[in-house]
Amino acid sequence: MIRAVAFDLMDTLLADPFRDALWAATGLTLDQLAERRPPHVHPAFERGELTEQEYWAAFAHAGIEVDPAAFHRVRRDGTTWLAGMAELLDDLAGQVVRVTATNYPVWVEELVERHLDGRVEQVVSSHQLGVRKPDAGFYAGLLDAVELPACQVLFVDDRPVNVAGAQAVGLRAHRFTDVRAVRSWLADHGVLDRGST
Repeated sequence: MIRAVAFDLMDTLLADPFRDALWAATGLTLDQLAERRPPHVHPAFERGELTEQEYWAAFAHAGIEVDPAAFHRVRRDGTTWLAGMAELLDDLAGQVVRVTATNYPVWVEELVERHLDGRVEQVVSSHQLGVRKPDAGFYAGLLDAVELPACQVLFVDDRPVNVAGAQAVGLRAHRFTDVRAVRSWLADHGVLDRGST
């Protein structure tokens, strides 16, 4: 019996404006930033190893001028529900524990307030766990948080590597493409009525 469904957050539940926000803050594309910013900085921030102030300081140390206010303005304005996903979470209310399982820094707390409040019962993020998907430790932390075995939890993510990581620890996992496909997959696992897909 499925008792929880864990959804990735960005580009699965919500549109991710991160690239646009970085452009607004730096005038650089993500590829250009990757050439100049130390590669460990963003993963470390997502694991909670850096504060936001330290994160932006790493840009300055790399010679990148950054406007955090512009970043957050574009990030907030561009974070919207993907088509049908809010309604899907609403339809799952009372049937399963709704979880978001995300590689996301401390900004996830704001997203909970603005978008997720009342639509998920639990938030599991890399900055809380100190480990990122697809590391097996992330999925172990997810299962600890929901206090369920892998056989009772479904996992949905837009990134194939994260889906593969979930499957490697025994979770049944689906690569997100659109809400219709997710609904059909959930119905296949007895979570939704076939008529609601």
